[in-house]
Amino acid sequence: MAGSFVALKPGLKAILRALAIAAKRERKTFHSIATNNFFVASALLMQEAGVFVYLVGALVVLFPMSADPLRKVPAERLALWPLGKADLRTLRLLSPWINPLTWVLAVLAGWSVKHTESLGVLAVAVGLFAVGFFVPSVSGEPGFLRWIPAARGVMGQLVRKNLREILLTLDFYMALLMSVSGLVYRLLIPTLPTEALIVLTLLVVLALSSYAQCLFGLESSSGLTRYQLMPVAGWRILAAKDIAFLIVTAVLTLPLAPVAGLTGALTVLAIGHAPSVEERREQTRWRFSSGASFGNGVLQTIALAGACMTAWRISAWILVPCAVACAGSAWWYGTAWQRQR
Repeated sequence: MAGSFVALKPGLKAILRALAIAAKRERKTFHSIATNNFFVASALLMQEAGVFVYLVGALVVLFPMSADPLRKVPAERLALWPLGKADLRTLRLLSPWINPLTWVLAVLAGWSVKHTESLGVLAVAVGLFAVGFFVPSVSGEPGFLRWIPAARGVMGQLVRKNLREILLTLDFYMALLMSVSGLVYRLLIPTLPTEALIVLTLLVVLALSSYAQCLFGLESSSGLTRYQLMPVAGWRILAAKDIAFLIVTAVLTLPLAPVAGLTGALTVLAIGHAPSVEERREQTRWRFSSGASFGNGVLQTIALAGACMTAWRISAWILVPCAVACAGSAWWYGTAWQRQR
């Protein structure tokens, strides 16, 4: 790539090199997939049977990865650079090739020339890439999150804030695609086996489970300082995060197996409170959550499967002890977190 910059002006070459470095750093933020419960469990347990899951994951990742590298430059700074119209056009033409997905699509296009049956795949890939490339950047917080209503009081505002944080993770959109897939299947295939509903429910909660290990991961330093100044008990702050998590789970599992979904959500929260408080790991917006440890992720996955299957096959009353365990865990670790403050 560096050799292609030879004929360019020094200023353009410097800009493109800086964009390439920024894009490389941006791609490294996707390494959180390696410690995400959903992908680890899919790779170890589903293997070849998880092709659909992998495709959904690739679809979720495609949008942030296909963003225009030139967006990394603030518009105000770009306007100050001594670049003419011809320089800006050159920069616009070359900047997409910094993105590896552009090269992947170019190879796929070359393949499609000889294999006409792959033209449909190419069209879908190009369409998805174009959506991710041209839509507004998702690096910040989109305006629609401000529409989320809040109940009165401090707890209502805290729950609203935590809902907005969950919607800033790719975990949520992975779970959303699973939920929508289940809803579409139920509408198109009325005779869908009931076992498929519990499997999709497990996948939805599993997609959200890593976030339950890092409930404070998206909090900024100013946000944590604000908690210290608020006259609110630590367990209530943790409870507000749990309520937001349970609301999201309830909505996403509603077309599937909602009772089993809530049971699983309570279970992963009860286990996730410990690493959230004791092993706080900073997270990045619009990325998958990285789990605190492999052992905690395994424990979450096993407990999640056991709780969901018990609620589905044996008795929905398992929801009660799971709720008690979650509440007790929130009180214990919330109190411990308050002492740390």
